[in-house]
Formats: sequence, C-alpha cells, structure tokens
Amino acid sequence: MATEPGLDLARWATDAVDTVRSWLDRHGALLFQGFGVDLGGFPAVVQAFVGAPSPYLQRSSPRTELGDRIYTATDHPADQTILMHSENSYQRDFPGRLVFCCLRPPMTGGATPLADTRRVLGRIDPEVLAVFAEHGVRYVRNYGTGLGMSWPEAFQTEQRAQVEEYCREQEIGWEWIGRDRLRTSQIRPALAVHPGTGERVWFNHAVFFHTSSLPEQIRSQVGTLPADDLPAATTYGNGSPIPAKTLDHLRSAYTSEQVAVPWQVGDVLVVDNLLAAHGREPYTGDRKVAVGMGVPLSWDAVRPGASR
Repeated sequence: MATEPGLDLARWATDAVDTVRSWLDRHGALLFQGFGVDLGGFPAVVQAFVGAPSPYLQRSSPRTELGDRIYTATDHPADQTILMHSENSYQRDFPGRLVFCCLRPPMTGGATPLADTRRVLGRIDPEVLAVFAEHGVRYVRNYGTGLGMSWPEAFQTEQRAQVEEYCREQEIGWEWIGRDRLRTSQIRPALAVHPGTGERVWFNHAVFFHTSSLPEQIRSQVGTLPADDLPAATTYGNGSPIPAKTLDHLRSAYTSEQVAVPWQVGDVLVVDNLLAAHGREPYTGDRKVAVGMGVPLSWDAVRPGASR
C-alpha cells in the first residue's frame, strides 16, 4: 500500500530492485495498492519491474494490444474460468515476471488467483512427480480448426515461412494440414529450478491444455474427434496418456494453494512466473486488466540439472 500521497510506483521500483527481488523470492507475487496507476503510467511501471517488455508470441489466449507490448490480460469470455497455469511454460522461452494492472475492476468476481508453485509441488504425490520428471509433457496444438485460434493470430504473421522458422528456433514440430490448418507438437519438462532461489517448482501446462480442461461449450462441439485434432492436448512426453486420477490430483494441489484478492482500480500485481501460477475467476461487469511480461528465461536455464 502506498504510504504517502503521490508516491510514484515506477520510480520506487527502480530504486528498490533488490527489495523487490527479495520479496518476490519469498512470496512469489506482490500486490501494490494506492499508487493510482493507469494505462498511461503502466508502461513505466512495467519497465521498472521487468525492463523491456517481451512480445506475446505462440499465443494461447486472445488479447488486445493496448500499447507497445502491453496487452489485455485475456479476452476470454467473462463467464469462463481460466485455470491455474504458469505463463508460456509450454514454450522454450518464457517470461520470468508478469506485471498486471487493474484499469477497470469487475462488478463481481474476476480476481486473479495465485498459487505458490513450490507449495503445489509439495502436495503432489512422489510417484506422480517421478513420471513427470522422467518424461515431461507433450503439447499438441491445432490452429485453424474453428475451435481455437488461427495460426496467423497465434504467431502474429501470415507468412508460413516465418512460422516454420520460429518453430525451428523454438524446437517445435509442425505439420501443415490443408490450406488453413497447422498442428504443432513440443515436449517440455514439467518441473523447473528457480534461477535465483534454487528451489524446485511445478511449472507446466499439463492440466491447462489437457482435453478434459476444455470449456464445456467446446467439449460439446468436438464430439469424438481424436485428441490430436482438438485445439490443445497434453500427454506425458513419451506420448502415453495422463490418467484422469492424476489430473484430478494435480487440480486438487492447485486448489489447495489458491488465494485470490479482488481487484481495485489502479492495483498492480507483480508475479514471479516460476514461483506463482495464476488464473482468472469468472466475472460480471466490464473488467479490464492489462499485462506486461519480461525478464526472459528459457528451459535451458531452469530445467533440473542445468548448470548455473
């Protein structure tokens, strides 16, 4: 909470880099209230907390760009829950920090719940962890089926050659299907080691992208389509299915650690992407939350056993 009128959050954060880092290492996320941050001042706040913001590529959520690499947190329908996840953990490269700002609070609901991924990890059965640690997670995504994003929206280009080059750089397999469809496949670890604290964390999209997590209205449309034709699907990295009881166990681990604080206008939430998973509650009203992402990391730096 701001302790004096007119205190500039961007200036404070610039001068308190070490304090911010130590607080994030301990808590995983920080909520700043009473600073009166609006869209005009938010880019400076993002710059202070993460440096130059990163672009949002290989998208999994529809977003509107509000400024240079400043986006709406998501444009998913208000009545949908967005499950707990670690931003872009399915990619080779991902942001180390997220900065959210409430520009307009919802009438009801709409909080951004958080869950400490160290504590989530501690709740997962060792036998379950062992399988994920050995095999990782395989992510399959389909673009252009009419049930999810198109590939031009996800990759922010209409040039197939640019998509292919991106996939090569990011260690993603791809397959063009007809004129408008693209299928990608990638295998990533399920656990990471925080580069600053050295702690193991649960860091993946295994539940978020699983077919059982699709919204009901989409599940009712897909019928008996094979999993590899759905907008998103996950398996163990060796291709074997993740059992339903394992998915339920993982959902329970997230839920047990989930906390949420209602948004107030001008609030800023800074999240260490490795230490805290996040989601979104359904809401009513005209909620508007902006986000900037930065401090880029890669699996090469955070996978268990990586040299530091």
